[in-house]
Amino acid sequence: MEKSKIFYSEKFGEVQEAIKEFLNSQEDYLSTSTANSPRAVGDAIQEVLGSNLQQVLGDEVCKNYSAIFARRAMADLAFEDDNSFYYIIDVKTHRLSTKFNMPNLTSVERLSRFYEEDKNVFAVLMVAYDVEGTRVEVERVTFAPIEFLGWDCLTIGALGWGQIQIANSNSITVNPGYSRKQWMLELCDALSEFYPREIAKIGERLNYFGRVKQFWLNHSD
Repeated sequence: MEKSKIFYSEKFGEVQEAIKEFLNSQEDYLSTSTANSPRAVGDAIQEVLGSNLQQVLGDEVCKNYSAIFARRAMADLAFEDDNSFYYIIDVKTHRLSTKFNMPNLTSVERLSRFYEEDKNVFAVLMVAYDVEGTRVEVERVTFAPIEFLGWDCLTIGALGWGQIQIANSNSITVNPGYSRKQWMLELCDALSEFYPREIAKIGERLNYFGRVKQFWLNHSD
């Protein structure tokens, strides 16, 4: 089966380094007030990437580029390559001076439908940074399809069908070249353990509110 020439070649590492170098080459784009807010800094980094990622990747790789999506959309950025692979990119930022960060990536149901097409790629672009004054100093860029992320650094949160999350942004495992088929089978195994636990929790909640109802049935008006 044909593979993405970005992620299944030497270009994989080159692209990550190019994004890091580009971000660190930018003039200060924060104000004193935004520099103190991880959310504001994250928005600023995403805006800079959105305006320039096509240039960083190059026209040969990056075609039909888009950086305009609704807030609840699966992607922040998207493009096609010249082999008709379609990449949607979820941009995440992590301030290294913060102790803990557990970002949502995507719904298990949305990802499973998206991956029914072999040439669709859901990629995570994680920028790990710190701030000196009003300057962003990028220490690490992780740009990889979700199937390269190890299950030792992922978890599933109880939102909708289930939400794939990075368990701790300080510790991300990347397995270059990992099999999408194997990763999706591991996702199914993780869900076979996750859903019964959720059913048990719902049973406990039903029992609890059964007792609450009895309390109020016997309560004076």
